[in-house]
Amino acid sequence: MKLPKIQKTAASKKAKDSKDNFDVENVFGTFAERYDKWYDKPFGKTAFNLENECIKSLSKNLERSFLEIGVGTGRFAISLKIEYGIDKSVGMLKFAEERGIEVIRGGGENLPFVDASFGAVFLIITLCFINDPLKVLKEASRVIKDNGSVILGLILKESPWASFYEKKGKEGNVFYKIAKFYTIDELKSMLNNTGLQISEIRSTILQPPTEEPLHLEFSSEGYYKEAGFVAIKTQKRNSMFHSTFNSSLV
Repeated sequence: MKLPKIQKTAASKKAKDSKDNFDVENVFGTFAERYDKWYDKPFGKTAFNLENECIKSLSKNLERSFLEIGVGTGRFAISLKIEYGIDKSVGMLKFAEERGIEVIRGGGENLPFVDASFGAVFLIITLCFINDPLKVLKEASRVIKDNGSVILGLILKESPWASFYEKKGKEGNVFYKIAKFYTIDELKSMLNNTGLQISEIRSTILQPPTEEPLHLEFSSEGYYKEAGFVAIKTQKRNSMFHSTFNSSLV
């Protein structure tokens, strides 16, 4: 498997040496194995299944190839058949590479790919751990093809689950301690500044916060503020305009 054309100097460039970037990279590098094993625990396994189904429902008929920014240990990437993954954490990338993902060490703020390299870019539980989410979204928009999609999976600030996880962070959870959740309006504002526009939203985990295994449910169309996970499909504005215009001519 060959990587899309990449800017070699950017590919080898290390992540920015700011304190925020170091903290995130250090946490996920140090606790990569702990993070990955969470998905095998009763709650983690059920949460992953619901989140994965929600993302999959927005991933049909997408043009390849796929990239995941913040690929982590590759759990979502392998399930969604995402070929390429980028992450700052060497510890996380080792797991993703073992799962068969073509990995690159780097940050979403400066993607080492030329314009229009991918049919779709995924950011799944990633924005909350990024110091400059607007810059990352701009980069994601840059590297997708004109008819491509950027698909987000996230926990929004309005959700009781965000408060639940923030409380865990205050109590010492190493991952939630460094997470920052955004409101739906904050997210829309960021997207408006990237040339991306929401084309579809689905919500899941419409259950009260708990540490017990989640019960089975199918994702619901639209945004529900009580949802523990929201999947959002976005496309370039010019692409959506042409798609709507062409369909109106049929």
